Amino acid sequence: MGTRCHIRRNDIVIAHKGTPASGGKTGKVLQVFPGRGRVIVEGLNYIHKTLRKSQDNPKGGIIQKEASIAVSNLMLYCPHCKKGVRVARGVSEQGQRSRKCKKCGHLFDG
Repeated sequence: MGTRCHIRRNDIVIAHKGTPASGGKTGKVLQVFPGRGRVIVEGLNYIHKTLRKSQDNPKGGIIQKEASIAVSNLMLYCPHCKKGVRVARGVSEQGQRSRKCKKCGHLFDG
């Protein structure tokens, strides 16, 4: 059950909803899971994960890493509008599919 996603890898997004720690922050999309409707964003939604002792990590310990966040809680960040925007889809003159800002018309795809 794959869903269409308005966010792609390497996009800059803003979290308009979410935990108080991550709401309103921006970050770069590292990984997209379209089947689950979730993405991993750099610097957003940190969790603490415990590591058991191993040869690589003889003391074990606790690491902090990004967890996935729902796509519905994110908006694409427009550099011209300086805020999260809704995205219009269309076809450019070269026949390529493109996304653009609904407010100012800034093209996100080349």
